[in-house]
Amino acid sequence: MEKIAKITFCGGTGSVTGANFLLEVAGKKILIDCGLAQGIKLADDMNWAPFSYDPKDIDVLFITHAHVDHLGRVPKLINDGFRGKIYSTFPTKSLAGPMLEDTMEILSRNTDFHLDKIYTPENIKLALSSWHGFNYHEKITFNPNFSASFFNSGHILGSAMVEFIYNGKKILFTGDLGNSPSPLLPDTERITDVDYLIIESVYGDRNHESRNERRKFLEDIIEDNYKRKGTLIIPTFSLERSQELLFELNDLVENNRIPIMPIFLDSPLAIRLTEVFKQYKNYFNEKAQKALSRDKHLFDFPGLHSTLRSEESKMINNVPNPKVVIAGSGMSAGGRIVHHERHYLPDPNNTLLLTGYQAAGTPGRLIEEGVKTVRISGEYVNVRAHIVTIYGYSGHKDSDGLLSFVEDTQDTLKKIFVVMGEPKSTMFLVQKLRDNLGLQAYAPEQGDSVSLPC
Repeated sequence: MEKIAKITFCGGTGSVTGANFLLEVAGKKILIDCGLAQGIKLADDMNWAPFSYDPKDIDVLFITHAHVDHLGRVPKLINDGFRGKIYSTFPTKSLAGPMLEDTMEILSRNTDFHLDKIYTPENIKLALSSWHGFNYHEKITFNPNFSASFFNSGHILGSAMVEFIYNGKKILFTGDLGNSPSPLLPDTERITDVDYLIIESVYGDRNHESRNERRKFLEDIIEDNYKRKGTLIIPTFSLERSQELLFELNDLVENNRIPIMPIFLDSPLAIRLTEVFKQYKNYFNEKAQKALSRDKHLFDFPGLHSTLRSEESKMINNVPNPKVVIAGSGMSAGGRIVHHERHYLPDPNNTLLLTGYQAAGTPGRLIEEGVKTVRISGEYVNVRAHIVTIYGYSGHKDSDGLLSFVEDTQDTLKKIFVVMGEPKSTMFLVQKLRDNLGLQAYAPEQGDSVSLPC
């Protein structure tokens, strides 16, 4: 009798966010990620519909990394009856608590879907009590013919690909693949012998600047802003992008590459997460570890001010220009950045720097596309500031990087499923994989299931 592994694409198709995949194999029901779908708001209403499976039946949930579009619905999963185990790397486990608590603080204000009953300290505590950390490459054995391991994806601290081996066949879920080389993290691990691949496609249809280009670009933007005596505002994701920017700014400041000016990290979550980063220095790349051995304060340099309290955040407006403000959220859909955008976007002397992916429909995406007026927190704001985008600071591999990753394992690949991208990006990558590598590449739709011979 032929052995089969069944995958159902419960989320993460047709869009970048909301990763949620069900693997049924060897009598086990296993989820890979349980993330929030994000668009105009932090979380779309579709997140609160019933799961397409019964959470009570799920044995194990694997979390690839700590971004909310990969773990943000864990409290709902718990609320709906999940009592299985949760597996991730150790850093992801440490980051999960602050990320879920921050999400709870925002979503529990919404009583339309009874989110205050779902996003509770009790549900988060229950999730974390069943959460187990693992090292990269540590073998997780379910039975003699079925095991799993984490591999470094190079996306954020602790991010992982999950490889399942069943009856000798290898199934790999990439999670999000890092834009290597990273200032902080090791490169994405090479994978060379996978049979079935489920891969992200955020930037499946475009390429980034090189690392040297992005740093020079950042330096030039800061200097231009300084000469104009403006405010440079940078909407950024609290997890990883903030820490990478601090690392780069530390280098620029200490090597006198940019003028000394006030730089504000105006994100309580980013400040909290940066403390977690300091606990996992051994997960950094060799260059970052060497820099840390010379400089004990890599995330703290002359001119940097971390503003935890809201009163401190409001005082930033009173600080004379030029200055730099780094604040969440990365897509301008919430967080402290919205207050700064309302204040600074109308002034042509100021600059807004976008450094990461902007989801369709978000204020960040609209600004990136060139609108002259944008609605932020219910208020229409004129956009007269300089708008600049650096794709090189994205945490995701670009189109050529994704192709190169797949090339390493093309000789063993039987099928590849392209997910976690907007339709245009996903289909571009599907066609690229078919044309360049001659692979059986597919773009599944939400709810699709596939049976894989093992």
